[in-house]
Amino acid sequence: MKHFRKGLFVGAAISLLALTASAAVAETPKDQLVIGTSLAQVLSLDPQQATEGKANEIMCNLYDRLVLATPGGKIAPQLAESWAIDDKGITFKLREAAFASGNPVTSKDVVFSLTRLLKMNQAAAANLKRVGYNADNVEKLVTAPDERTVRIDLSGEVTPELLLYRLAMVTTSVVDSVEVEKHVKDNDFGNAWLRTNSAGSGPFTLNRWTPNEIVILDVNKDYVGGEPKMRRVVIRHVPESQVERLMLERGDIDIASALSASDLATFQNKQGFQIQRVPTGGFYVLSMNAENQYLSNPKVREAIAYGIDYAGIEKTIMGPYGRVRTVPVPENYEYAISSPDWHLDVERAKSLLAEAGFKDGFSLSLKTIAQTPRIDLATAIQASLAQIGIKVNIQQGNGSEIIAAHRARDFDLLIPQTGAYMPNVLGSMEQFSSNPDNSKEANNAGNFVWRSAWDIPELTKLTAKASLEPDAKKRGELYVEMQKMFVDLKPAVLPLFERYEPIVLNARVKDYVGHPNMTTRLEAVAKAEAE
Repeated sequence: MKHFRKGLFVGAAISLLALTASAAVAETPKDQLVIGTSLAQVLSLDPQQATEGKANEIMCNLYDRLVLATPGGKIAPQLAESWAIDDKGITFKLREAAFASGNPVTSKDVVFSLTRLLKMNQAAAANLKRVGYNADNVEKLVTAPDERTVRIDLSGEVTPELLLYRLAMVTTSVVDSVEVEKHVKDNDFGNAWLRTNSAGSGPFTLNRWTPNEIVILDVNKDYVGGEPKMRRVVIRHVPESQVERLMLERGDIDIASALSASDLATFQNKQGFQIQRVPTGGFYVLSMNAENQYLSNPKVREAIAYGIDYAGIEKTIMGPYGRVRTVPVPENYEYAISSPDWHLDVERAKSLLAEAGFKDGFSLSLKTIAQTPRIDLATAIQASLAQIGIKVNIQQGNGSEIIAAHRARDFDLLIPQTGAYMPNVLGSMEQFSSNPDNSKEANNAGNFVWRSAWDIPELTKLTAKASLEPDAKKRGELYVEMQKMFVDLKPAVLPLFERYEPIVLNARVKDYVGHPNMTTRLEAVAKAEAE
């Protein structure tokens, strides 16, 4: 595991000097949208492989799905102009659309894409696998009766309503089967090519992606929904908050989405700028590896839950990024229960460690991506746990390193973040409460709980039951039971803060609406004339 590189600080310092050296205020072109953010977690732009939030924001503008979830959480048509639900499945009728290549979008492409997703069997397939779709049955359950009709039969483990939300995820994007099949090598499903190219029908195409540097999207003038207003979207990797703030103030970027709480505060009520605080339905999480000799003990996990200064961290670090919440369901969701009484209680935490047989404490490593606000969160957790006798060694790394360690169960503690695929208890909590096979042989790296080796058979069964319950009231009762059981088990995936995405925009930017699922579409975004 590599530690955070000094070179990043040096590069940031050089950039800062360059920014302050020039007196002239820049201005981005009227027909280009320039976004400053962290691209540390963008490891692939293949929609059937990548799952990270920033990758989703890029890919959702390159590809369309059968349906989409609106920012308000409703299912709406995208490539499907209509659909009909019966007791055995869903039949979709496709609109007339074309890929950027000029090839028509057909039912064959939809079947190809969903089959590709499940046969590649990477982390992106987790949400369909969780409800019974897999590489062995996909060709039977997903079919094309004719060129404009797609039929998806139910697996027996999901309701039609919940299946629609899963089909609205970026991982189910429809790719151009003709183009992708041209680039298949060694039975890789075209993955090596599609990681760095696009084959979609969305409003933009991929011009260039240089990892940890820049992404450039060009307009798809023939997009079925009408030509986007921006000719180009440029997404720049600016992980250092102070540099990003100065770039936004100077007009070098139009949108900033990786600012620290203190830099965000400078734009509060500042003329010429707007702030959006987008609720994601997800969480900043402390993942504990239950294979660890200490963390396998529920009393140790409970001691850690009582060993964190949630209120202090929220006030000094999280700010606009999150609010304290230790149940993996946003508190404003229907059927959400109250957070348990976990708060910083040093004596109680020490007593729990003693009961577990570790009164003298022990040492753990904590891995985190060197990214706002997670690195500051890691430092605060380190200080809190030191008070109860747990010495924490922080190991910082880039996105590929930390994500790989998480998926390989190669960590003691780790700070990931989650989202929600639909605005209800199941959409947010399912990834915390379902782990059908905890064995190493399962190698289910797409399962969030599996990564922490937390074996929860009863909670998994309860989650599956809720996924199939058609009656809303009974389903709500199951949601409450799921949350209570989660708390009682002293989770190895401990939610810390309900996660928000704070975004600062130059006031010239019009019709940019941050999406809770990190699937913000950009075709309607425009820029007003500079005054």
